[in-house]
Amino acid sequence: MNFLEIANTRQSCRNYNEAKSVEQEKLNAVLEAARLAPSACNGQPYHFTVCHGQAAKDVAVATQGMGMNKFADKAPVMIVVSEQPYVKSAGLGAKLKGNDYRSIDIGIAAAYLTAEATAQGLSSCILGWFDDGKIRKICGIDHPVRLVITLGYADDSDTLRPKKRKSISELVSEK
Repeated sequence: MNFLEIANTRQSCRNYNEAKSVEQEKLNAVLEAARLAPSACNGQPYHFTVCHGQAAKDVAVATQGMGMNKFADKAPVMIVVSEQPYVKSAGLGAKLKGNDYRSIDIGIAAAYLTAEATAQGLSSCILGWFDDGKIRKICGIDHPVRLVITLGYADDSDTLRPKKRKSISELVSEK
């Protein structure tokens, strides 16, 4: 599968097959893709906490406040992405330029992770709605949670939906 095929196929899964677990080899490939993602000064200011079983269920509940992410508890794997401190050079650059490189780097790593998940035949959904304090307690982490990514196999009812995107002319200009 080439990258454009991955980009056209990848979508946020909202209906997982609870009976099918994620093979360790596929999980390893997904995490390796995230590890290889570029980051400011190669600092990788993030950490991935992979939750299975009851921990995954508990994290899912912490993403479901106010009726959000009702599907999350069906995903067999929850990957909690927490923010880590900058390396010195990236921290200095962020301060001088007023740019939040950690958020950018976390977004890139999440994109690599979810793209590789698609290449591995897995489905994913990037969640930004969650209870930071609850997830920190569940996972035993000290740093802020920035994203939670569901991972698993889509249920047969989760079919490929048409992409709703802006046209290329709305997104691109050339000078």
